[in-house]
Amino acid sequence: MKMINHELFGKLEYKNNIWRGKITITMFNLEKEILLTVDAHESADFSNVQRQAFIIFLQGMKDLINEVEQQVYDDYNESYEKYRDMLGNESEADKVASKIDSILDLKRLVNPTEFIVRRVRKNDKRRLGLLCDVSWDIENGLGIKIEDEIVEEVGYQDIVL
Repeated sequence: MKMINHELFGKLEYKNNIWRGKITITMFNLEKEILLTVDAHESADFSNVQRQAFIIFLQGMKDLINEVEQQVYDDYNESYEKYRDMLGNESEADKVASKIDSILDLKRLVNPTEFIVRRVRKNDKRRLGLLCDVSWDIENGLGIKIEDEIVEEVGYQDIVL
């Protein structure tokens, strides 16, 4: 197990072919420390694009998280009735996939768990991902795919992994 204290990413540990540390984000008005994953080889050869993606994220975190929250809210409102119907039991549905009136109502349904700085592909896009546990889909969770500071997709966690 290899450990480093990187000037940008902070304390990281190399384990299972990935660098892991911690990051604090504020989502749904709740400050939370979550896992930071930086996709790179054991040599810690983080690319300039990865560094730039993380710096830009940190500088504009509030605005980007606001956009993430809005897209998660929109996605949830489009599909929560489907989850309610699958449950059948109304009191269980109210706990797991309740009707919500505002973005902040998501704080009891969505729990951010991991922020990922993805490896660079041939297109040189700055690629980030946010993983969340959600009450309505414990098995698949929620993934938010971000490229060049734009929320590209909200869906199952595998869109980010």
